[in-house]
Amino acid sequence: MLGVAMCTAAGVSAQGFMKKLKDKASDVANKVVDKKIDQAVGVNEPNANSNSGGNVDGSNVGGGNGNRSGRPTNRVGEGLKNTTPPDVNQQISEAETANSAGNLSDARYSIQQALLGIELQMGKEILKSLPQAVVGLAKDTLEDRVTSTQWGWANLTIQRIYKKDDKQLTVLVGNNSAYAGFMNILFAGNLTESNGQTQNFKQIKVKGNKALIKFDQSTGYTVLIQIGQSGMITFDGVNFVTEQDMMSAVNTFDVDGIKKMLGEK
Repeated sequence: MLGVAMCTAAGVSAQGFMKKLKDKASDVANKVVDKKIDQAVGVNEPNANSNSGGNVDGSNVGGGNGNRSGRPTNRVGEGLKNTTPPDVNQQISEAETANSAGNLSDARYSIQQALLGIELQMGKEILKSLPQAVVGLAKDTLEDRVTSTQWGWANLTIQRIYKKDDKQLTVLVGNNSAYAGFMNILFAGNLTESNGQTQNFKQIKVKGNKALIKFDQSTGYTVLIQIGQSGMITFDGVNFVTEQDMMSAVNTFDVDGIKKMLGEK
């Protein structure tokens, strides 16, 4: 173990040295490039008494954007618009056509798009099934999200947020890597943890489903309900006064209905 630690330390030290060396070489290269650019455009290097970052007369080179390469800084652009989810029937038809032509790559792509379309439709249906309001908190439709990073249920996430003033409940259905480790606690021997006075997290049941509740002073209450092998329903409550207050909000949701829509038992 000592040998491994020494090798690891040596590796980290070597990596740190190589990074410093790489950064040094980059700095030198940038200075050389800047100097050649100055010579090409006829700009003298500022001396110690010159205003830094500008021309010899104190004016800023490049129109004030401070970019000596001449590339302007982007200031406009509305960004990307949401695209229409893939048409499932059309993608299946294209997959069959591609398969008949022996183009397996296009057939695979079309099947993936069809599955993606199914997941997005499924996510929208789940959003429709969620309550309009929860313990006096109204849903924020602008925060509704259905995303799938790639085809496959483990990558589907559905988000709904309820809020009023500084009180907020966030519901996330799908794969939540931030809390994935906590799900193992559901089946471990040590199901509770305490700081000596109050419990930080413990195992509970929500309408017959195994779940976990945790509390953090800075983030509030979190309830996790397992779905299948890797998915879960996550409830994050901010500024809920008590555990019972949080559970009243969680029990508003039809957990079994969500699981059924996802094809989970």
